[in-house]
Amino acid sequence: MPRYDYRCRACGSTFELNRPMAEANAPAPCPGGHDDTVKLLSTVAVTGTASGSAPRPSSGGGGGCCGGGCCG
Repeated sequence: MPRYDYRCRACGSTFELNRPMAEANAPAPCPGGHDDTVKLLSTVAVTGTASGSAPRPSSGGGGGCCGGGCCG
């Protein structure tokens, strides 16, 4: 289930709620009981490694575009 971040305009607190995507824009009262809240824009962190270049296709009989059987 997705997690959404909200900020209360009345007290300034931020909080998270786990709720279905269909309810992402539904009202979300803050833990302090205030109803004047806004949904914050979420960011997604992607981690991993990147290589310096993309793999190159082989140029002779061992693969290429279709396994080497039909390419001229």
